[in-house]
Amino acid sequence: MKNLIAPHGSDTLKPLFVGDSSERNSLTEATKEMPKLLLNSAAAANAVMLGAGYFTPLNGFMDKKNSINVAENMVTEDGLFWPVPIINLSKNVDGISVGDDVALLDPNVDGTPVLAIQKISAIEKLTDNEIKHIASKIFGTTDMEHPGVANFLSLGNYMISGSIKVLNYSYFPSEFPGTFATAPEIRTMLSNAGWTTTVAFQTRNPMHRAHEELCKMALDRIKADGVLIHMTLGKLKAGDIPGDIRNAAIAKMVELYFPENTVIISGFGFDMLYAGPREALLHAVFRQNAGCTHLIVGRDHAGVGDYYGPFEAQEIFESDVVKNSLKLKIFSADHTAYSKKLNQVVMMRDVKDHDKDDFVLLSGTKVREMLSNGEELPKEFARKEVAEILMKYYPVSYTHLTLPTKA
Repeated sequence: MKNLIAPHGSDTLKPLFVGDSSERNSLTEATKEMPKLLLNSAAAANAVMLGAGYFTPLNGFMDKKNSINVAENMVTEDGLFWPVPIINLSKNVDGISVGDDVALLDPNVDGTPVLAIQKISAIEKLTDNEIKHIASKIFGTTDMEHPGVANFLSLGNYMISGSIKVLNYSYFPSEFPGTFATAPEIRTMLSNAGWTTTVAFQTRNPMHRAHEELCKMALDRIKADGVLIHMTLGKLKAGDIPGDIRNAAIAKMVELYFPENTVIISGFGFDMLYAGPREALLHAVFRQNAGCTHLIVGRDHAGVGDYYGPFEAQEIFESDVVKNSLKLKIFSADHTAYSKKLNQVVMMRDVKDHDKDDFVLLSGTKVREMLSNGEELPKEFARKEVAEILMKYYPVSYTHLTLPTKA
């Protein structure tokens, strides 16, 4: 895999999953005598990403000083570029102390089994204002209507830092078999495919026609070997389409509408932050760790509502700290729309002879709204076979609909 892009901040990946089965079994047995800490979903997702090597070169959860420095300046105390604090916040630290090996319990699996072991290096209580300050830097707002902010401010004020050893990948391998993959596994896939130039596409939703064409445009313009369609498999916000439905829809689209051997579909175990520009940077970091050379960053990447400008997530990559730190490059996508003149999806900046009446505007939000209202999806929005899969998810009758013809 020497022909792949280097991981971020390291010559080699540093997954924190305990790969040796005998050591893992021994540690799992030892957790029976350890103090326990029930994680929240955000901390559990961080542990999974650390275990899977996506957060290379971090060795665990950040302390207060590093968290604030990352929030304010996007670098750790050691000078490592990192866009979002990777932290373990809790409301309750009863029974654990600095120096302890603590069994971290998984809140997302029945019975709350042990997910990881953390060596506690510090337990620091932050004030409400300090928590809000960190949130303001990550999300650009402290508005509680922002789902990422509301979740972050609910996690607790105790910051528990220290290195971790990860014992499993939570529910992701069992619920998403054949889709969930670690960073080393994806690097192996890319190497086996013979790809050295790979463009990643981040999605939390099924891919409509604009997404499909964006991937094809990136393939062509970058001259990439292939596309990694990389799905968020963790917790989403209300209204987002569940992972298994999204997976089936994307797999069908790739099967029927992409050239053979140009797409790898995979997913990662992380909860969406909805942090817009900062989250776009985090996506870039862990796609580089997965071996990708490029990331598609489109309109309002990882955004929600009207909290971010349409291209803020692209503009942040122009900052010096980012340009001097990341090897991965972005493919900047403009507004995409279906051209009535050309009968195809285009980036609007590429068709100077069009006016607004020549376009059908496409968005994942519009697709979800139409499905929720029992409306048919026109061919400009969705492939016929994809629409069929999505319609099965929504609890309304579609017997009256005429599906778009294959185009």
